[in-house]
Amino acid sequence: MQFDELVRQRRSIRGFKKDPVPRKVLEEIIELATGAPSSMNTQPWHFHILTGEPLDQIRKGNTERTLAGAPVQREIPMHGGYEGVHRQRQVEVAIQLFEAMGIERNDKERRQDWVLRGFRQFDAPVSIVVTYDKSLEPGATIAHFDLGAVTYGLVLAAWSRGLGSVINGQGIMQSPVVREHARIPDDQVIMTCVAMGYPDESFVANDVKSRRRPVSDVATFVGFDEAS
Repeated sequence: MQFDELVRQRRSIRGFKKDPVPRKVLEEIIELATGAPSSMNTQPWHFHILTGEPLDQIRKGNTERTLAGAPVQREIPMHGGYEGVHRQRQVEVAIQLFEAMGIERNDKERRQDWVLRGFRQFDAPVSIVVTYDKSLEPGATIAHFDLGAVTYGLVLAAWSRGLGSVINGQGIMQSPVVREHARIPDDQVIMTCVAMGYPDESFVANDVKSRRRPVSDVATFVGFDEAS
């Protein structure tokens, strides 16, 4: 697959087949992803790849805590609610997804189930928890940047092998649950997770691709000949 085609075809997948993903394929994906650049070649990332019973225990713990009203427990600073254009884009993709799924605005039960899907890691057969070295704190902003690069590498490498994925901050919002069942050592900080598996083609939300801002909206060119 050509790189342009790979980038343009990839989309977030939120419905998966139950088929297991071979460990060899996951190792290939990790190897490709770790070709991402990092500050001063620090390569601060770690990957905890979960399936089966440990992942089911995380789904269960996340769901139970959420339904019980437990506060969010993430290990990286939270921005809080989005405002302005950022909130508009967040709402826009939510509307796209709800329309695809046929979830009405006043259907509280189905809307809650949709939220809980995120805490269940979208029922994917695999979850990759991405962490970084705690020794880089405080001020781990550069490590966050590096993990963003390697996580994008993960989802692209997965797509190139017929696997879908979605970067899923909800999946680690109850980080103590994730840390326990993924056996993450104390010297690592949980950043995010990626739900991964073979896409369920019958799950209509998988066809949703969020709209992207045009180059003219995101880029400023300085020193270029306007005619070129």
